[in-house]
Amino acid sequence: MTNPIGIISMQFTRPFGREHMHLFRHMRTLGFDLVELLVPEPEDGLDLKALKGALDEAGLGVALAARVNLQRSISDADKGIREGGMGYLRYCLEVAHALGASTLGGPLYGAPMVFAGRAPAPVAEHEMKARGERVIDGLGVLAPEAQSAGCRLALEPLNRYETDVISLVSQAISVIDAVDHPALGLLFDTFHANIEERSIPDAIRMAGERIIYFQANENNRGYPGTGHVDWTGTMRALADVGYQGPVTLEPFRRDDDERIGLPIAQWRAPQQDESEKLTAAIAFIRDLIAKSGGRS
Repeated sequence: MTNPIGIISMQFTRPFGREHMHLFRHMRTLGFDLVELLVPEPEDGLDLKALKGALDEAGLGVALAARVNLQRSISDADKGIREGGMGYLRYCLEVAHALGASTLGGPLYGAPMVFAGRAPAPVAEHEMKARGERVIDGLGVLAPEAQSAGCRLALEPLNRYETDVISLVSQAISVIDAVDHPALGLLFDTFHANIEERSIPDAIRMAGERIIYFQANENNRGYPGTGHVDWTGTMRALADVGYQGPVTLEPFRRDDDERIGLPIAQWRAPQQDESEKLTAAIAFIRDLIAKSGGRS
């Protein structure tokens, strides 16, 4: 079956600990084929062998999301911070190999902004060019290592409020094409693309076969089909480029709580069982894939 449907573990809990491994069976029962996990930090105390066993028992595939921070960024001008970024991503690849993860995705270039407490600041022309060169150099080294680990790197553009390095699909394409390695591709997230791209379907067609991981997220982080993203056009574009990889959901919005002053940018744990909404979202996506000429 192509286009496995995934769910991020943060839908249910954060942080994800040993006591949450039973959720894998619940995800599979709901109809998910894959779980997207944040790369566990060493201090989280997660036994990777036990984690792999729980995934296998549930029959779930796994993809990993990197958690970059200000001290581990391969785009940074500071050599020590760049080395920290390279070391962190190599650690992520070790975890990916241990879990049998298909992809390691996210803002692999580092340089997070709002969620890392870094405010945007003007960047000189020479530094913008240097950032790009550092990202290309770093990923050029890491891509063959990812291939050896049985994993692919999925480079994700984030919106302008979350990074000032790669926010457009065209920018990610420039890096991917410069590295030119089969283990490096594009992570396409419709939430970010809705903010930054002129047209989500056009951006998908521009990226083409470079897309190796796809996150189907509504414009307001709600469940697909509850906002204004053109899902018919989006899924048709995915079919046009022959995409057969995962389609993962990250519906972080909690519609049961819309109080004034609520920090919407902050993750909130579910306050009720959202199983019905999740199964409806799976059915919605699978139906669109089928109608668009894909297979699910």
